[in-house]
Amino acid sequence: MTDLNILTVKNSWSYIIFQAEEVSQLFYDKLFELDPTLRPLFKGDITEQGSKLMSMLTMIISRLQRMQDIETEVQSLGKRHVGYGTKPEHYRTVGQALLWALENALGDRWNPETKQAWTEAYTMMATTMMAGAQTSPLPEQVV
Repeated sequence: MTDLNILTVKNSWSYIIFQAEEVSQLFYDKLFELDPTLRPLFKGDITEQGSKLMSMLTMIISRLQRMQDIETEVQSLGKRHVGYGTKPEHYRTVGQALLWALENALGDRWNPETKQAWTEAYTMMATTMMAGAQTSPLPEQVV
């Protein structure tokens, strides 16, 4: 990612974080609309899950310019997600839902540059998580 794209993601996240609960609800509503078969993968309280999602995104976004420092942590996240039932095709749906939620939350602040920056950021996160999923000993391993 370029420095400008990292700055764009961080700047837009500063608006999102103040409405984190609403944005996570937008995200999950869209996710389950796009693929209702994903709903059973979320066994706990969806508000609590949303809080975890926002915390994880905040941690990753805060370190985007030094992604190598958290690469192992993000890979471990992907490895754990195999145990939750996450499959490679789910990452695309999650990306669509995330970008949609961000666009709706940011309103006029969402533009082609912001979309591009977030697409790159999500692709980097998802690619790193999928690399970690490859190391999972579970039978549902990513292939």
